[in-house]
Amino acid sequence: MSSSDVLASPAGVDLSSSPKSPLAKTQHPDKDSKPVTKQNPVPASPLLHGLKLAPHRELEQAQQRGRLKCSSCGGSRMFFCYTCCSLVGVSQQEIPSVKLPIKIDIIKHPSEVDGKSTAIHAKILAPDDVTIYTYPCIPDYEDDTDKVVLVFPGPGSVSVEEMTWRLQNLADMKSAASPDEEPSPKRPRAEEKPGATQQAKGQTSVATHTEERGGEPGIEGQTETPRACPLQRVVFIDSTWNQTTRIITDERLQALLRVELKTRKTCFWRHQKGSPDTYLATIEAVYYFLKDYQELCLKQEYTGQYDNLMFFYCYLHTLINKAKTTAGRR
Repeated sequence: MSSSDVLASPAGVDLSSSPKSPLAKTQHPDKDSKPVTKQNPVPASPLLHGLKLAPHRELEQAQQRGRLKCSSCGGSRMFFCYTCCSLVGVSQQEIPSVKLPIKIDIIKHPSEVDGKSTAIHAKILAPDDVTIYTYPCIPDYEDDTDKVVLVFPGPGSVSVEEMTWRLQNLADMKSAASPDEEPSPKRPRAEEKPGATQQAKGQTSVATHTEERGGEPGIEGQTETPRACPLQRVVFIDSTWNQTTRIITDERLQALLRVELKTRKTCFWRHQKGSPDTYLATIEAVYYFLKDYQELCLKQEYTGQYDNLMFFYCYLHTLINKAKTTAGRR
């Protein structure tokens, strides 16, 4: 779920007249000067500090050139076309591509203006793993409620950490209720040697003891391998908060476990007045979910694997804050 996103400049702020990129100063260095490796500017918000992002050089050059026409729809665009989900005036080779561990479905409200959504960031940067649907078009999740979650805050929503065992329980219940599952065939009884019976019984006892304790150690000093998180797909809603009721009450989403990113805060430049700072822009929600999933569900160290999902967001955040400063609107 997201707060109302905005991809173009905020009302009253003209990005085309914003200060030229510092890159212009390094394109023609003095003869005797040494080559300088330019780093991305530090974002104004501390929440964006420390991200491992690809260089913004290509975006800076595109911003200096100004808007161009999309070759497909003819719309005037900068960086990418949010209608065609394609780059505009930017080389594909200079834009990062992010591989995600799970699939992402974004359900966009039909009244949500494409140019005001950061959902397009996810689609362009992770095209193989992100799909955007426009409501009322929603995939059928009925048979996959133990593999799919919906990120949306509110009563009944659980944390990312709690999500794993909730899905495991759903998978167990679904497996137990499945009429198609056949019992494992019994092994034929072999002739037992004297003394072998007690060993076999002992082994059976250990296995039973382990099952009864839900996969915990059955033998002192030995530990069962933790069960993998069954999650395969995550659903996000892309709309203003006032528009969410129509989608979130759709019967096709009612069976999905809801997950809330309770500890994350937004630094979106057009945050809706009156809503808490935990209401995130769509790309923020996608990024923070994946980061928490890596650390809390997969139990793996996060080393910036998904930071480039914030590639466009961070650049626009810095650009828009500079434009606001120049316009005296801060």
